[in-house]
Amino acid sequence: MPHNLNRSLFLLILLMVSAGAQAQRLEWKAGVARVVITPTEPVWMAGYASRTRPAEGKVHDLSARALALEDRRGVRVVIVTTDHLGIPREMGEEIARRVARLHRLPRANLVLSSSHTHSGPVPLRRLEGAYFLDEAQQAAVVRTTEETIQKIVRAVGESLQQLAPAVLSFGRTEATFGMNRRVWRNNRYDFGANKEGVKDDDVPLLRVTTPDGRLRAVLFSYACHNTTLPIHLYQFNGDYAGYAEAELEAANPGVTAMFMMGCGADVGPQPTGRLEMAIDHGRALAGAIGQTIAAEMAPVHGRLRTRYELIPLPLNLLRREQLEAELQSKDRHRRAYAERWLRRWESGERVMTEYPYPLQVIQLGDGITLVAMSGEVVVDYVLRLKRELGSAGLWVTAYCNDVMAYIPSVRILNEGGYEPEYSMLYYDLPGYWHPSIEEKIIRKVHQMTRAVGREGQPAARHPATTSFPRAGSR
Repeated sequence: MPHNLNRSLFLLILLMVSAGAQAQRLEWKAGVARVVITPTEPVWMAGYASRTRPAEGKVHDLSARALALEDRRGVRVVIVTTDHLGIPREMGEEIARRVARLHRLPRANLVLSSSHTHSGPVPLRRLEGAYFLDEAQQAAVVRTTEETIQKIVRAVGESLQQLAPAVLSFGRTEATFGMNRRVWRNNRYDFGANKEGVKDDDVPLLRVTTPDGRLRAVLFSYACHNTTLPIHLYQFNGDYAGYAEAELEAANPGVTAMFMMGCGADVGPQPTGRLEMAIDHGRALAGAIGQTIAAEMAPVHGRLRTRYELIPLPLNLLRREQLEAELQSKDRHRRAYAERWLRRWESGERVMTEYPYPLQVIQLGDGITLVAMSGEVVVDYVLRLKRELGSAGLWVTAYCNDVMAYIPSVRILNEGGYEPEYSMLYYDLPGYWHPSIEEKIIRKVHQMTRAVGREGQPAARHPATTSFPRAGSR
């Protein structure tokens, strides 16, 4: 009897050790889903203000993809990637509200990312200054936006339903077809190919496999505009990012490949201007990623920790006499911008002096910090954050949660040009960013990366507003 008892105890301990080792090894669950978000009717395409008519079909489908992750404590995060120019605040908030109601996922645990393809549909309530749409075209944008919201919410739910044991691994590779696009020409900064300009070749990536090693998903990012395709191509297309995803999925049947845009607001693909070039860039990016995921990668252990905050970024409002001067411009976008804001002036409309800028930090296990920045963020930010926080486990993306404008650095604000100045007409904000925004953003990222994982979320601050400044005020 003692012998049998000892044997039973030994087997019990062995089973407990084995179960503990299995639990340690399978500390994650993951689920993936995708939906087609190609508009079902002719709708205006986003990205280039010189387009003159709606889209005429597609080269390939646009999609939204969702990756759900769950740690051993049951904490869940869903990362959504989309073939979209940029999800604006109103659209993102509606998606988040529906996801919270239907799937009980907190706002801090939902990342809404856009590839910034310039061959997707116009987003509702953003870039109002770029397009001259009639009532029928505006109505098509409203319908398309609602369809996209419904599909993204559905993809989030499906990814959560697909949660299953998974192994996560992290790695990096690089791509080199991105080039800084700001060049000094005719006494100003203009678009071009600046071989000496700053850029970030880094391609961080997350590999998701089943416990037996079967590849399920790859999440990756690169800091380069999705602007390879020519303006005159009036067909929906995911640009180089879409082709990279397609290439990875063709080489790995059953896999979901997901692209997030990095801080590449002032970086563009080279060469550019033809469909074949987008395909080539996509293949180059996919090839580098394919080699990395086929090799040994660093395992991800630990837990999920999240933080999401709105920080007020100050604006320098344009004065009335500046707007009146723009009425004489030969540029119809400048004239239309001035007319809109002068009408608002006369109506006494309240105007925000600070924009509620979203910042999000996701701690993926013990060693990876995903910083999801909003807006079209220039490359200076990621380079500075890597210097100050260290680059080993830092993963900085942009175009997340709200794409409200370009986010220039102090350097670019001082230099001037499209990103800090002219683009604000398209985004229809009432002025230009105050030079303090870089320090405010960087300081908040430092605070959030230190604080990530603390219980509770700070209350969102509502944007400050004011009446228009009087003529002659500063």
